[in-house]
Amino acid sequence: MRTLRLWPRSLVGQIILLVALALFVAQAINFAMLLRERKRLELTAQTAPGVYRIVDALDNRTQRPNADNDRPARAQFVAVVPATTGQARPDIEQRAMTMFTDMGLSIRSVHVTEDSQHLPPRRRDTRRSRAMGAMPEGPHPTRIVMAAEYEPGKWVVTQSRNGDRTPRFGGWLIAQTLILYVIVLAPLLWVGRRLARPLRQLTRSAEQFARTGSADPVEERGPGDVRQLTTAFNAMRSRIYAMLNEKDRMLGAIGHDLRTPLASLRVRTESVEDEGERARMSETIDEMNRMLEDILSLARAGRSSEAQQKVDIAALADAVVEDFLELGSPVDLSDSARAVANVRPQQIRRALRNLIENAIVYGERAHVSVEHGDGAIRLIVADDGPGIAEGRMEEMMEPFTRLEGSRNRETGGAGLGLALVRAIMAEHGGALRLANRPQGGLEASLVLPA
Repeated sequence: MRTLRLWPRSLVGQIILLVALALFVAQAINFAMLLRERKRLELTAQTAPGVYRIVDALDNRTQRPNADNDRPARAQFVAVVPATTGQARPDIEQRAMTMFTDMGLSIRSVHVTEDSQHLPPRRRDTRRSRAMGAMPEGPHPTRIVMAAEYEPGKWVVTQSRNGDRTPRFGGWLIAQTLILYVIVLAPLLWVGRRLARPLRQLTRSAEQFARTGSADPVEERGPGDVRQLTTAFNAMRSRIYAMLNEKDRMLGAIGHDLRTPLASLRVRTESVEDEGERARMSETIDEMNRMLEDILSLARAGRSSEAQQKVDIAALADAVVEDFLELGSPVDLSDSARAVANVRPQQIRRALRNLIENAIVYGERAHVSVEHGDGAIRLIVADDGPGIAEGRMEEMMEPFTRLEGSRNRETGGAGLGLALVRAIMAEHGGALRLANRPQGGLEASLVLPA
């Protein structure tokens, strides 16, 4: 089951995600601070009307006695603890005491309750709603009763309304956050795309160069740092390409210079009268030619001039096995279905021949088969020999490594066969895998992408 990957792999994606998370955290902190300040302002708005009425009543209590006016008094003076109903509001009580202290007014205690009974809306609010053609919305206001003891046994009581307006806080903050995301992330996306495009081209060029030994230069574009990186990569590519070309020319010259004296030695062997000695000399020259060819092929691995083409691997294996059978070699091929892959045919033939030769030398017989499945084609060569110790599997694919220390061709040659096969498979994007068979012997597999 494929797991959900939340953390992006690309550099641009990680930067954008980190900035988005930072904005989210900053907005969350901002929301918490605004919410705290809003609650403080709301508490002050609920407390201030009652406090101001009490302060006004205390300032004018000598000029305006209780209930001598034509209109009802906004505050009443009583000589007993007022009986209040409703829910106690200790938060308003604490805020009222703080406001009284700030005004320099000495108040002994404050009792505040909020009446759960809803009050009708004010006339001006009703007229405004009717003029707009809509009914009043939001919660109905409630009544807050505040009683303050200004002297021992003397109280002043007042009432105020609470909840006349419905605060719209969340929608405004969400809109602010969305605008902030657009303002910050839109330019960041543009910069990220401008940064990512040359980096992707640089990655593709490097992968192509590692796979084929050649690649087109990368266009120098993007921010200054990226352009400098691209310029350095193009310079490095040109230098490596020149060194590889020089290496190929040097290897060609070495091969030519060494084949010339070997050909001369072959001609001279014809003058040897002893047939046994002449045969041994010819065999030694052939061994030197094969070793030279293996060394040159391994050195040129990854820079083949042969073009890739679609080939039926089963038919290719049948042709190689047929060549060995004509020489009388103990090789057999299992029947297999058609398996087409995009390969360089001569290199795959070379790799398969090396595996078959190793199977015959070390395992007495080679069993060849082709399997196709799971998005790969496996060209398998098995033998009946003793196999290889598990700890030496990787070591055997290194150049000049053999199971025994001699350099006798009859016991395995110079130890370049498996190293050359692995280099050929790497050039094809495949792999060489070695495994011991349960029934005995070694199984070498050429794994090619289908």
